Amino acid sequence: MNIPARVAASLPLLASPLLPSSSLSLQSFCSLISHHRVRKLGLVPTVQSRRLRRCVEEKMAWSLEKCDAGVETELGVVRPATGAHTEEAVEALRAGKVIAVPTDTLYGFACDACSLEAVNRIYEIKGRKHTSPLAICVGDVPDLKRFAATEHLPHGLLENLLPGPVTLVLNRGESSILEKSLNPGLDSIGVRVPDCNFIRDIARRLGSALALTSANLSGQPSSVSIKDFENLWEHCAYVYNGGVLPSGRAGSTVVDLTRLGKYKILRPGSAKEETVAILEMHSLEEEGAAT
Repeated sequence: MNIPARVAASLPLLASPLLPSSSLSLQSFCSLISHHRVRKLGLVPTVQSRRLRRCVEEKMAWSLEKCDAGVETELGVVRPATGAHTEEAVEALRAGKVIAVPTDTLYGFACDACSLEAVNRIYEIKGRKHTSPLAICVGDVPDLKRFAATEHLPHGLLENLLPGPVTLVLNRGESSILEKSLNPGLDSIGVRVPDCNFIRDIARRLGSALALTSANLSGQPSSVSIKDFENLWEHCAYVYNGGVLPSGRAGSTVVDLTRLGKYKILRPGSAKEETVAILEMHSLEEEGAAT
């Protein structure tokens, strides 16, 4: 980002004949008004100049965060998680790329669940064993039946649980259109409909399911901001910034619903109490609980 010459001319420090009259980059500007550089120029740093520096830095940083075009850095390409970038994300997924996206719980790595090459790429990025299954994400609750068996579930249960911070483990079923190469050897699949418009819009426009897993190295803490996994940005076509996520690092609540009339909490996550209340409202019983 450049500071126009007419703006620079109105600022005492920048109007100095010691400085070039052409536009300055933000980085050059901040460097020039730092204490060290000011002393080298023979100028006396003042409280006013320090305040000016802080003010410009803060406003420029704010502008970069709000800039809809995003930012390209040495670490990777960062974009705001807004509708303006949905189609770009879909094109990357169709090309077999991996993207990083916010959800309603944590940041995740996502790819086309039907692309074996992209799925393998996620495992490589995370350093994860292929024996650890990936979940999928779809845009809307009715889409679930394309990928998993839902006929055995009580009427209205899915709509009461989703969208939300819950992963449902369901049987794939014979009608599932998922590739057999995704989580080979498993008859079940974890499915999500996050309460997050950006990732849901991507899934809708892709017309398929996203393979989804947390954006971190395997065994490391989960990510609630893009800074948490900046060492992995370079492996993603795009990193979509949704700010700091408020849900903490617990992740989604994972519940097994493969058995008729039963449920089993596999991971408490961030919404266990609410999830159990809904399950029991629909007369499901906890697997293994005393009767």
